Amino acid sequence: MTKKLIHSSRIIINVVITMKVFVSVDLEGLPFIVTGEHLFVKGALYSEARKIATEITAVAAECLHDNGFEEVIVADSHGPMVTLIPEELPEYTTLIRGFPRPLAMISEAKSCDAAVFLGYHAKAGTAHATFDHTYSSSSIDEVRINGTPASEFLLNAYALGYYDIPVILVAGDEKLLEDDVEKFAPWIERVVFKRSLSRFSAVSPSMKKIKDDLKLGISNAIKKLENGEITPLKLEDSVEFIVRFLGSEMADVAELLPFVERLDGKTIKYNADNIIEGYKIFELLVMAAPHLYPYTMLR
Repeated sequence: MTKKLIHSSRIIINVVITMKVFVSVDLEGLPFIVTGEHLFVKGALYSEARKIATEITAVAAECLHDNGFEEVIVADSHGPMVTLIPEELPEYTTLIRGFPRPLAMISEAKSCDAAVFLGYHAKAGTAHATFDHTYSSSSIDEVRINGTPASEFLLNAYALGYYDIPVILVAGDEKLLEDDVEKFAPWIERVVFKRSLSRFSAVSPSMKKIKDDLKLGISNAIKKLENGEITPLKLEDSVEFIVRFLGSEMADVAELLPFVERLDGKTIKYNADNIIEGYKIFELLVMAAPHLYPYTMLR
C-alpha cells in the first residue's frame, strides 16, 4: 500500500510495507436477513444467508485488495462462526472460522493495520433494529463499559484500539450507524445495509446498489486513513464491565468468580486491567450461561 524510503549517507533503500486489513463479518446486520431461519445452521434460509454474507465479503475483500491491502484477514463472526463459504472467497484472503476462540469476533486482528466491520447490528434494547442484541441474545440484556451501554461494534472497536488498530468502515443496520458509530467515532465511514422496521423486518436496496455503496465507502475510508482522518477508538487502561443477564441464575454463576460483584438479581460488575482482559472475562461469562439451560426449563 505504501513505500517508505530509508536514507543513509551512502545509499537509499526502498522498503515495501505490506499492509494487512481485518474484516469482521456478522450476519444480523446484513441486507435481506430478517428471520431466525436465516441465522441458524439448520434454518430453512441459512443457505441464502451464507450466500449473501459470502458475496458481500468477497466484494469488500476485492475492493480492499485493489486499494492496496496485500492481505485480507476475514473473521467469520456469527454464532458458531462457520457462515462464510470458503471456496467463494478470493485467493488473497485468510479465513478465521469456528468458536470458541480468543477475542471471538476480532480474533487474530492484532497484526493488522486497519479493520472493517460488515453486517453489524444495534445493541440490545434498541427499538426498530433487526435482531438487536449484544453478543448473546440468549443470555445478555445489557453490557456497560465504563458506564456506557455497549454494542458489539463498541466492544470490538475498543479492543482493536488497545492494539492501535483503527476501524475504518462499519456497514450494517442503520440504527447502529446512527447511534453508536456516529456518536462515538464519527470519523468512521458508514454504509447502510438495511433500515429496520421492527426486530424481524427491514428494508434494503438492491444487491447491486449495496455493492456499489460498499465499494465507494471502502475507497473513501482508505482515503481518510491515508490522510490521517481516522484514529483508533481507545479506552484508559483500567476498565469496568457491568453485565446484566436475562436470568438471575446466570448472575449466580458469574458471582462464583472472586472478583465479580453482584449488584442485583441479574446484574454483576467486575474490573479489568485493560479492555482485552475484560473482553476475555466477558466471553467466558457468555459461554458459561447457555450450559444452565437444562436447569431453567421452567422459565
